[in-house]
Amino acid sequence: MPPGKAVTRRSGIRIVGRALTCAVFALAGLLFYISAQTARGTDLRTDNSLLSLGDVIRQRSSQNQQAQAQLADLQSRAQELTEQQGNDPADTARLSGLRLGAALEPVQGGGLTVTLNDAPPNATARIPGVPEPGVNDLVIHQQDIQAVVNALWRGGAAGVQVMDQRLISTSAVRCVGNTLLLQGRVYSPPYVIRAVGKTDALRSAVEADPAIRSYLQYVQAYGLGWKVQESGDLTLPGYSGTTELRSAGGQQ
Repeated sequence: MPPGKAVTRRSGIRIVGRALTCAVFALAGLLFYISAQTARGTDLRTDNSLLSLGDVIRQRSSQNQQAQAQLADLQSRAQELTEQQGNDPADTARLSGLRLGAALEPVQGGGLTVTLNDAPPNATARIPGVPEPGVNDLVIHQQDIQAVVNALWRGGAAGVQVMDQRLISTSAVRCVGNTLLLQGRVYSPPYVIRAVGKTDALRSAVEADPAIRSYLQYVQAYGLGWKVQESGDLTLPGYSGTTELRSAGGQQ
């Protein structure tokens, strides 16, 4: 090989090597820029977007619980200031009636307590001829809770409470996975539903509801939890959350 050609090839190798080095550095810089733009100044490993849905729901539930406590305190102060103004007795009585009808005041009296619970995780068919259960056969669904609540309203309930929250006209019972999402807070089974009203009428409405009858078939077949208790003295607290209507579907 002539000496001149060897020099030319070595020079070409050096040029190609420099070009590859520049390309690598340019590509690395581009990757750092894209990563910075994506993270927007945050640590990608701890970004909230990587939290699971359950973590986000629990976080929001805790925040909503704190906000509701603050709102209840402000409502109590506003009520005290209103009473200090010495309003006309007729106006005070009318306001009290409106607050009671809107579930903002406590209600007390006889009523029913209905408890629903998931079946044991290892449950099997309890009745001959019934197929073995699937996962969805062993858990409480949104429509099960809604059926009980609606039946109690039809039975003339003066007030209904699910878990520790009083229901109002815009309350929406929603389920996310195997948890209940109600007015910004998350609950796990067993689900306890209380209603104040005439116990005979409430019980008759529950027993006559077609959706509840269907649920009771699963109670017998797979062991879903179901308990109805009468009480001569129930006290349901007044609703203390926001009454703002956020969507046609009601508050979550």
